[in-house]
Amino acid sequence: MKLIYAGDPMCSWCYGFGKELSALMALHPGLRLDIVVGGVRAGATDILDDAGKAFRLGHWERVEANSGLPFNREAFVARENFVYDTEPVCRAVVAAREIAPQADLLAVFRTLQSAFYAEGRDTTDGRVLAHVVAEALGAQGVLCDADHVHEVWIAPGTMAETRSDFRVVRTLGVRSFPALLLEVDGQVQEVSPGYAQVAVLDHHLRSLLAQVHQRQNAWLA
Repeated sequence: MKLIYAGDPMCSWCYGFGKELSALMALHPGLRLDIVVGGVRAGATDILDDAGKAFRLGHWERVEANSGLPFNREAFVARENFVYDTEPVCRAVVAAREIAPQADLLAVFRTLQSAFYAEGRDTTDGRVLAHVVAEALGAQGVLCDADHVHEVWIAPGTMAETRSDFRVVRTLGVRSFPALLLEVDGQVQEVSPGYAQVAVLDHHLRSLLAQVHQRQNAWLA
């Protein structure tokens, strides 16, 4: 039994959701969480124009109102010739998973989110990503330098694993991010198809877990 979180660090609703998911996991410390990255704009090549920035700022306003998390609008608006490609940051999550499978990947994921949304860092840049991941892992006691992270990030195997994550997300039937699923004995059920606060998530999850326990008790009867 495990939870599966499908998301993208450069999806603003996923940024808001990270806070809620961390709170949910604190309520269910014995439940495993797997993260698969979705690549909401993976491989994008178009330069983000003023209309594209305005569209995203509208989403940011709603996420901020719901989550209370900070956004660095000034850095985002000031960035010129910005290609909103989310594959690099998704690959950074995969690189962290490759380097330290035992690490808290949600914490790394949220650190990457904060780097982009709150700190205004360019999380399409491999060197920036390497430093963020190294910092996030270091905070958990995993010693690795940014150069090593970058080597893993550019490795063909990491690129292939990232594409594999994208395929897994499609196979799971996820159509929007964030998405939280519960897998029991190979069967997947939806906990949340989008952003929700922890009280709602916990209610849905406990309901699903109760159904699982009822079925298991019925089989044992």
